[in-house]
This record gives sequence, structure tokens and C-alpha cells, in this order.
Amino acid sequence: MSIQSASQTLAGEFLLSDAEFHEIRRVVHRTTGIALADTKRHLVYGRLARRLRALSLLTFRQYLQRIEHDASELEEFCNAITTNLTSFFRESHHFQYLKSTALPALQTQNATLRRIRIWSAGCSTGEEPYSIACCVREVFGERCDWDIRILATDLDSTVLAHGEAGVYPADRLDKVERTRRDRWFTARNGGAQWAARDELRRLISFRRLNLMEPWPMKGPFDLIFCRNVVIYFDKETQRKLFGRMADLQRAGGHLFIGHSESLFNVCDRYELIGQTTYRKCG
Repeated sequence: MSIQSASQTLAGEFLLSDAEFHEIRRVVHRTTGIALADTKRHLVYGRLARRLRALSLLTFRQYLQRIEHDASELEEFCNAITTNLTSFFRESHHFQYLKSTALPALQTQNATLRRIRIWSAGCSTGEEPYSIACCVREVFGERCDWDIRILATDLDSTVLAHGEAGVYPADRLDKVERTRRDRWFTARNGGAQWAARDELRRLISFRRLNLMEPWPMKGPFDLIFCRNVVIYFDKETQRKLFGRMADLQRAGGHLFIGHSESLFNVCDRYELIGQTTYRKCG
């Protein structure tokens, strides 16, 4: 059975031709930077078939024509394609380093300006920026007079809305230490949900951002978290992305990337100082 007929049989609705799949891959790469492998065909079919049903379209060709002229549906297309997997204090060594080393160092280095800027790129539903905010509050206190802001960005507008709301099912915080959970989150609905406290929410600004498009922020950022994002990009896209991030940091600024990612042969403007932890070269 051909790949084409297998896709049609799997869903029983639409035909995804080779040409249409390759065109979808091209649009994904151009729009999001993500390089989809041939093995992602069934994933693409399943996610986009939902959009065809929602729009009462009959073919993927019609859908491709739709996103060419409809900006709002192009956003839905990006939302459908992107993967959002995250958790609180994921890759805990980064947060241990953040709390024990990076933030205390910034207390000294930035003592005159009393200003810190942090970027969570690819923040998904918000667990990462809220984890960062917990560390900031635990180091600086709940009522510190520093100007500290966390920019949380993602391509997917749906997950951003979730993050901005700051309310999570109880099982999302199962692995968070109880004392930390009780300090920074408030139980709702008899403990079925937990909501981030205002002390955290005030630190974070959620914004939609396509990393492939011009960036409105000027920096400089003291800390950038870009974890488990570039794994979906080809090497050339990674080089451009990390070069642009380096432009937004002063010497000594920190960059944190995902456990399966590396800057080796990608960007020489950072030095590796720990497990997937980098520092901007002077």
C-alpha cells in the first residue's frame, strides 16, 4: 500500500497527496522554522484534518489555499502543527543553578540599576516562566523593589492564553515540592486546580512571537531560556536563531537550552559552563 493511500485509509475522510504534504512541510518551515521529517506525515494529517472539518473543507488543497490568504487561519495552522510538552521545574538542574548561582550573581552585578530581564522563548502553557518566577521571588523576596520582568513568548496563541490565565489542574503540580506549591499557588475547586499567585503573575508578560519573524524587543536580556525548541529546526535555522539571541545579550549573559540540544558547531558566541547551560562570551 502506498503512503498516500495509507493516509487516506487511516482517517477515512481526506486524501493527502505527496505534493500537498511537501507543500505543507514548506509552509511549516517558512512560517515556523520547524523542519518536518517524512515520518511526521500521519501526525500532520491527524492535526490538520481537524481544521478541515472545522472549516467544512473537502481537500488539503483547499486548506492550503485558505492559509495563503487568511492570517487568522495561518495562526490556527501554526497552533495545530506545533508541539507543546512542558512541566513545572522541568530539567531541574537549570532552576537549581538559577537560584543558587545566576540570580545571586545578578544581585551583585546589577545592584546599581536594580533591573533584570529574562526571556522564556517557547514558553508553551506557562510552566517554565512560572518556575522562573518562583526562583526569582525566592531569591529576591516577595516585595523587592527591583525592576524584574520575564517575557514569555510562544508561537501558539492557545497555549499562551492558558499561561496567562495561570490556572493548572492539580496533577500538573504533583511533582512540585508541597511547600513551594503552597507558597506560590492557591488551591481552587477543592484542590482540583491551582492558580499562580499575583506575586508570580506580576513578573510575567505573555506575548505571541514567531521566532522566524522580526523581534520587537531590544534587550538586553540577562537570562534566556530556549529549551526544547530548536530540536525541531535545521542547523542553519538554529545558527540564525542563536545569533539573534546573542545580539540581545551582554557578555556574561546566560542561555539555557534543552537536554537534547547543543550549540556545538552551531554558535560560537557562547561558552558551555554546565549541563546545557551557556554563557555569552566577552
